[in-house]
Amino acid sequence: MANKKILVISDMHLPYQHKDSITFLKEIKKEFKPDRIVNIGDLLDFHAISMHEHNPDLYSAGMELDKAKEYIKELEAIFPEVTEVDSNHSSLVYRRALKYGMSKQFLKPYGDFLGTRKWKWIDDLTLTMSNGQRCFFTHGRSADVLKVSQTMGMSCVQGHYHSLMGVRYYGNSLGLYFGLQVGCMIDNKSLAFRYNKVQKARPIIGCSVIYNGLPII
Repeated sequence: MANKKILVISDMHLPYQHKDSITFLKEIKKEFKPDRIVNIGDLLDFHAISMHEHNPDLYSAGMELDKAKEYIKELEAIFPEVTEVDSNHSSLVYRRALKYGMSKQFLKPYGDFLGTRKWKWIDDLTLTMSNGQRCFFTHGRSADVLKVSQTMGMSCVQGHYHSLMGVRYYGNSLGLYFGLQVGCMIDNKSLAFRYNKVQKARPIIGCSVIYNGLPII
């Protein structure tokens, strides 16, 4: 049955991910055997080309990409087919190009410069789950994921907000719907996330599986 077990990964921010994240995902695959993998955004951090200030003690842009590609090879070995949802960090290379007036003709697609063969990059994603209900996947539109779900008129999954993780429900005359906020898989001690030091909230590490329409953290 299609989309019976959907694994949702978010905000790895390679190469600044949590040191146990790839091992953890291997175990999740072994435990749940997902038939669909959705990475809901910010697979890559692109700190070196960020619109914000750069930490000079981190990798250069080329070194950062080379290191990220090493981890991507590990992930591709675990998950040969992944749907990647567009996001603010992972789209930085294209946003930078647009800012400086570069045509798309000069740019390679994600799969080409990362070397992935069967991974697909899309804007947002709507899937019909194995229970017949539809679910909307987006990187992050509102800190209140339930509002996004209500706006779309279907269940919704999003990432982006590192310190939020959980499931909330609402119902109407047509059915019961959920809003799933996926955590993240970053290394909060990395210099790439130094900005977190001034915030009270801390990242919540994890991922989620939607099993026959039931969200599991």
